Amino acid sequence: MHKTQVENSLKNVIYPGLDKDIHSLQAIDLIEIDGKRLMISLTLSNESVFKAIEEQIDHLFNDSFDQIDVRFIARKKQSTHYGSTAKPNNRAPYAKNIIAVTSGKGGVGKSTVSVNLSVSLAQLGYKVGLLDADVYGPNTPRMLGVNDEKLQWNNQDKMIPSENYGIKLMSVGLTTPKSDTPLVWRSSVAVSALIQFLEDVAWGELDFLVIDMPPGTGDIQLTMAQELPISTSVIVTTPQMISTDDVSRAVMMFKDIGVSIGGVVENMSFFIAPDTGVHYEIFGHGGGEMIASKYDIPFLGSIPLTMPIRETSDAGRPAVATDDRVQKGYYRNITNNLLLQMGIL
Repeated sequence: MHKTQVENSLKNVIYPGLDKDIHSLQAIDLIEIDGKRLMISLTLSNESVFKAIEEQIDHLFNDSFDQIDVRFIARKKQSTHYGSTAKPNNRAPYAKNIIAVTSGKGGVGKSTVSVNLSVSLAQLGYKVGLLDADVYGPNTPRMLGVNDEKLQWNNQDKMIPSENYGIKLMSVGLTTPKSDTPLVWRSSVAVSALIQFLEDVAWGELDFLVIDMPPGTGDIQLTMAQELPISTSVIVTTPQMISTDDVSRAVMMFKDIGVSIGGVVENMSFFIAPDTGVHYEIFGHGGGEMIASKYDIPFLGSIPLTMPIRETSDAGRPAVATDDRVQKGYYRNITNNLLLQMGIL
C-alpha cells in the first residue's frame, strides 16, 4: 500500500463525537511507510479521543501492515486574549444585539423563555440565533424539534447551526453521540467550547443573538460578559421565595459587572386548571414584581403554568409558534416589552 492510499483510507477514520474524519480536520501530521511497517503521527487537542482513533486505524490497516505505530502529538493551544466586564471583547460581531437570558436557579423555565423569545423575534421579521450556553442541561434542541440532528461542518470548516421556526441554533446537545451522554467537563473546558460556538459557527448576519445561560452566577455568566457586548438581559424567576432569593443574586451579579437588565419574567405564575379554568397560585404570588420593584428593573410579564406550554415544549413546538393565541400571547407580550426597553419599538 502506498502513502497516497493510506492517506485516502484515513478519510474513513471518524473523530469521536463529530461527523468528521481526521483527514478533513487536519489531524494527520505524518505518514511513513517502511516495508510492512506503518507509522502515523496525529496532532490532536484532546488526548482522550486518541485511543478510539488508534483502534480505528489498527482495524483499517491490520491486513496491509505487520506493524502499525500510531503516535499522539498534543496540539498547541492558541493564546486567547480574554476581555473584561469593563471592556468586553466582541466575539460575535455578526450580531447587532445580544440578549442574555439567565436565572438564579434551575428549573424555572429559562430555556422555555429563551426559545419562545427567539422564535417570537423571528416572527417579527428579525434574523435570530440562539446559543444554548447551558452546557450541562442542553434542552433547546428538543424544544425546537431538532434533538435528532447532529453537528455538521461546511467547506470553510465552520459548524453549521441547526434551523427551525426561523431561528438558528447551536447547542452542545447537537455534538454528543447520544442524547444521554453526560458532559463531565470542568468549567474551563465548558467556557472554551462556548467561545468556539461564538467564533467557529456559520451564524451569518444576525439581528439578535439570544444566549440561554446556565443557572447560577458562575464562570460562564462571567465569561460571556467579558467576551460579548451584551445589549440587555432577561431574568427568569418563579413567584416562589426560594427562586426569588437565588434570582436576587443573579440580578446583583449583572448589576455589579455592568450588564444591562431589560427586565424580569415571572414564569409559572399560576396554574390554570384545564377542566374548570380556575387559577391556583401554586408557587406563591408576586415574586417577579417584587424583584422588579426591589431592584428598580422593569417587569416584562408573567407566564402561567399550563398544560399546552408543557406539551408543546416536549413535542418540539414552541408555544409562540402554535395556533393557540392565548399561549403565544404571553411570550409576544414579553418580547414587545423587551424591545420597548431596548428602544427598538
